[in-house]
Amino acid sequence: MKKRLLVIDGHPDADRARFVHALAKRYSDGAGQGGHEVRTIKVAELGFPLVVPRADWESGNLPPDIRDAQEAIAWADHLTILYPLWLGDMPALLKGFLEQVMRPGFAFVAREGKLPEKRLKPRTARLVVTMGMPAVFYRAYYGAHSVKSFERNILRFVGIRPFAHVLIGNVEGNASARAGWLDDLFDFGEAGI
Repeated sequence: MKKRLLVIDGHPDADRARFVHALAKRYSDGAGQGGHEVRTIKVAELGFPLVVPRADWESGNLPPDIRDAQEAIAWADHLTILYPLWLGDMPALLKGFLEQVMRPGFAFVAREGKLPEKRLKPRTARLVVTMGMPAVFYRAYYGAHSVKSFERNILRFVGIRPFAHVLIGNVEGNASARAGWLDDLFDFGEAGI
């Protein structure tokens, strides 16, 4: 079944040499090869302020790039969100992007005395996280805490079902390992997952 796939490249550095950008491109290439429709959001290239006052978050004007991102998310069946692990979590720019995009009225609706209405059902998402440390260490010692938080407190909160996550450790390691990850991302894109 052909899908509408959205790639969110969450690396805050627009330098094309960053491995996250190469992974995002390979996923997109695979999606095209698989006959899927694919769109890409490059967070490093967007222009938006951070949300500070609660009133801005609840009812403020949307910057054009955020409006476009919301339209892309609404269009998509499946999201693949890629980012580097910085200081144990997603980069601040990606977090700021998510705070802008996942606003009330679009991503959820608060209901008095009830759980919020999840507006982004039935979408799925895959997280792809690169890091300098070995992925097994991040998973075993740190419990992959930031990935679990992202899945539970952002994705599930708005109705997006986490499909899978990929932890790529030793990202600056050998070329053959990096080539293997690029091949894996191509395959995920081709399969639409």
